[in-house]
Amino acid sequence: MNTQPYTRGALLPEILKQRIVILDGAMGTMIQRYKLGEADYRGERFKDHPKDLKGNNELLQFTRPDVISEIHDQYLAAGADIIETNTFGATRVAQDDYGLASVAREMNVVAARLAREACDRYSTPDKPRFAAGALGPTPRTASISPDVNDPAARNVSFDELKDSYLEQASGLLEGGCDLFLVETIFDTLNAKAAIFALDELMESTGERLPVIISGTVTDASGRILSGQTVTAFWHSVRHARPLAVGLNCALGATLMRPYIEELAKVAGDTFISCYPNAGLPNPMSDTGFDETPEITGRLVEEFAKSGFLNIAGGCCGTTPDHIAQIAQRVGAYRPRCLHDRPFSSLLEPAATA
Repeated sequence: MNTQPYTRGALLPEILKQRIVILDGAMGTMIQRYKLGEADYRGERFKDHPKDLKGNNELLQFTRPDVISEIHDQYLAAGADIIETNTFGATRVAQDDYGLASVAREMNVVAARLAREACDRYSTPDKPRFAAGALGPTPRTASISPDVNDPAARNVSFDELKDSYLEQASGLLEGGCDLFLVETIFDTLNAKAAIFALDELMESTGERLPVIISGTVTDASGRILSGQTVTAFWHSVRHARPLAVGLNCALGATLMRPYIEELAKVAGDTFISCYPNAGLPNPMSDTGFDETPEITGRLVEEFAKSGFLNIAGGCCGTTPDHIAQIAQRVGAYRPRCLHDRPFSSLLEPAATA
């Protein structure tokens, strides 16, 4: 285990009070631009693997690290303060679908090192850059049955999820991430497993990294897939005392606006993050989504102008050009104000009376 003190992540709370911080954009969208084939995913190490591997983007830190590093560099050059590790699906639970559960931890170590090295290339004393260890939702859900004929059926347990997230987070920490990002949450019980794992890891190591928690509103009902409203979601995770809470994916900025406004109101003592998709899916677009960088930048600017934001970035369909537009436009606005509270660590138990 890496035992260095993670002082860089500790700088974030003060930076967030001073300006809107920029998160990177879509990793998957950028990978698609490289038009990689099966051989790129297999490399030499996995050339004889019995299952198809194309599309398992987390393998690319082993077989095409040049691609992952180049994407990180492009987002940092566009103005990102925080870049995410290429680990959205790098859990044992997710990698089991490819027969690669045994390399899940290593995936996270290598991905964090690539992101941390990219941040080191671009960091300056006036503008430090941060590597966020990304923990995705997994393809299995603890709350929803995979069998319409058996509502009680589950294909994963809470303990299995917790153990999988613990292994992932341990690898990310060893690789040198500065903070954790539990993202694209469609099932709050899955998110709770990730939060529990992070707390267990930090208790065992004595290291406390900031954590951002980001949910996903799946449709116009204003609920995440497991049924909670934005307000209910916040009250379900606020015990973790996250550095920031927010929304990402599923919706473009136009449709996300009422939900990020709601979250900004109810989570008064926590920073707010928002990284929407580039609008709606559009197969005729180069990115697969319908918003140009200028449109996305203008829409996210409106969030900043309205006082909703502390962290802004992009999700599916966004590119370095989108992030550059967001960075340019939101830079003119002050960050959202919040009630003072200590941010020395995330998942630090709240004071008791």
